[in-house]
Amino acid sequence: MKVASVLIPLPVQEAFDYEVGEGLDLARGDQVAVPLGPRLMRGIVAEVRETTGSNRRLKAVEALLEDPRLPERTVDFVEWAARWTLSPPGEMAATALKGLRAPRPRPERKLRRVGDRTPNRPTPGRTAVLEAIGERAMPGPELARAAGVSSAVVKGLVDEGVLEAFEVEALAAFDRPDPDHKPATLNADQAAAAEALAAATTVGGFKPFLLDGVTGSGKTEAYLEAVARTLKADPEAQVLILLPEIALTQALIERITKRFGAAPAEWHSGVAPPRRRMAWEAVVAGRCNIVVGARSALFLPFPSLKLIIVDEEHDGSFKQEEGLVYHGRDLAVARARIEGSTVVLASATPSLETLWNAHHGRYGWLKLATRHGASVLPEISLLDLRQSPPDPQTWLSQPLREAIGETLLAGEQTLLFLNRRGYAPVVLCRACGHRMTSPDTDSWLVEHRYTGRLVCHLTGFSMARPKLCPSCGAEDSLVSVGPGVERVEEEVRQLFPEARTAVFSSDTIPDPKAMRAMIQRMTDGEIDILVATQAAAKGHNFPGLTLVGVVDADLGLRGGDLRAAERTFQLLTQATGRAGRADKPGRALLQTWTPEHPVLMALAAGDRDAFVEAEMAEREAASLPPHGRLAALILSSEDANAVERIANDLATAIPNAERLEVYGPADAPLGLIRGRRRKRLLVRADRDVDLQGFLRSWLSRVKVPGSVRLTVDVDPYSFL
Repeated sequence: MKVASVLIPLPVQEAFDYEVGEGLDLARGDQVAVPLGPRLMRGIVAEVRETTGSNRRLKAVEALLEDPRLPERTVDFVEWAARWTLSPPGEMAATALKGLRAPRPRPERKLRRVGDRTPNRPTPGRTAVLEAIGERAMPGPELARAAGVSSAVVKGLVDEGVLEAFEVEALAAFDRPDPDHKPATLNADQAAAAEALAAATTVGGFKPFLLDGVTGSGKTEAYLEAVARTLKADPEAQVLILLPEIALTQALIERITKRFGAAPAEWHSGVAPPRRRMAWEAVVAGRCNIVVGARSALFLPFPSLKLIIVDEEHDGSFKQEEGLVYHGRDLAVARARIEGSTVVLASATPSLETLWNAHHGRYGWLKLATRHGASVLPEISLLDLRQSPPDPQTWLSQPLREAIGETLLAGEQTLLFLNRRGYAPVVLCRACGHRMTSPDTDSWLVEHRYTGRLVCHLTGFSMARPKLCPSCGAEDSLVSVGPGVERVEEEVRQLFPEARTAVFSSDTIPDPKAMRAMIQRMTDGEIDILVATQAAAKGHNFPGLTLVGVVDADLGLRGGDLRAAERTFQLLTQATGRAGRADKPGRALLQTWTPEHPVLMALAAGDRDAFVEAEMAEREAASLPPHGRLAALILSSEDANAVERIANDLATAIPNAERLEVYGPADAPLGLIRGRRRKRLLVRADRDVDLQGFLRSWLSRVKVPGSVRLTVDVDPYSFL
């Protein structure tokens, strides 16, 4: 008999076996309906095999579904990703089927002419409508615009029966991009990089590259040229471009549309479900050449994926830390290897892991060392706050204030960067010292003056600012401590009341439309001073921006985790890189209490190599990534005793292993989130140790009850 192993889109640890009935021809990747308990479930066929029988009676596959078969390499990737991350393969399968769970777009209503019928009362407007439509079919509003008449004229022709309405199912297809539509003018470095990438895709086979270019060097133009040459060589080729944040997609989509004369498909949580369904079906049918999306776009069913580009590859947003835990950059490299395609990791500040691979020849290394065109990198200076401290209860030092004033007089723009949302990060009681925290969470509440509320950025909890201290009952005793972007904006408005000032953060920009409007206002010079978090620090090009002031350059260095220095260097490089990207030179001023810190000294000197060398040496001495590997086990439950018990069971069940250490169990830095107590164990292993094999062996020794949630994070990026 034939048996099909089927991946069910549920958090189960293995595929389920079903008997394949006579006359049912199944293959890997087929979508089937199978019984699971009392209901039918959709599943993906992972394997079909012949067997002589089974010691238990298998249920039969109910039906082969009409939905498209997933390409075999997509199924290969789903299974590999589950093994690598120690995630249930069914959950990975659910991610691959996500587009099919959305409804189809509504049929489009169009109008067409009925035979040779003519209107009872011809008018110039009606004649224009009939000339505009000809033998075609058009939506009513589009027809009215083409004829230059009102919708009432078109409706009159429909009422008379001269035109008739009908519905057309939306075709899951995107216009083909034209590689020759509007090519950019490239400098020598950009052309060489594009040529190397295009050659790799043409020859075929797995080839990873680091596209390493300073801010403003034209990395996007270089990789779009590689996309154009790839499509020219193979019109059926498919390209995936990954971005770390939804906020960056619109600008890139506009550039792609301008370059190729056709818009790409868009894939992220902000896309309406029917559009996601259309994109999924177009991709699997090969009727979509370019996809721009977030990390989950990696799971789309590409039949001919030739090129993957991970833009801003260093960005921590590529790491998904809730639900399925995975790193989009790492899985992009894996998908390229499975597909036998080219993958490009692009960044001005590459991650140490990527630099390590480039240094050791594992990745091709393409460098863009200078800015494109006439612009040059900004001059970066450190403002020692020990010598020029701000006035009490203010945050901008006198040198920075003077620089802002000079920039305003020159008719140029300023970006004040502070990676801290809200008005104040801490609210405490002057009477008893109580700090306002979110209920059932260790996270502090952040004050937001715009809304008059205290917000937990971890859980989303919010409350009105109370008049009484909830601990001691003192009235009007709560004070705001420290600055957020809203507080800096308040200071700016007092100092420069005539300046056009705005705040750019995820709290003040509620949706992609508002974000596009803010970016356009800044681009058009309608804002003089922009106070912003990292939302504005990467990927944006503001021609009139010549001054970047970093309000607290020490902020990221206080984290104390493995990547604190690396993240700070990357973020401040990206932020300062917004200055001077057009024909006017730029400068950046970094306020700091520790100007002697190696990260800040390297930034001021523009010496990335010195920073990387020092940071690599520290990591190597401790055998930490990229010289070693890490994994975290996080236990959480509303029952603190259950968490403690399972943590101790795990500690006593650690398998013997060489060149590997386990630290903990210990309370997680945030020991309480949403009422759940949290414990963490951290594993460090040498690079060549089979870390996943060790984890599987270890976890098989301990039964975790349903009341305790166990999260496995391979290669963790944050340590909360």
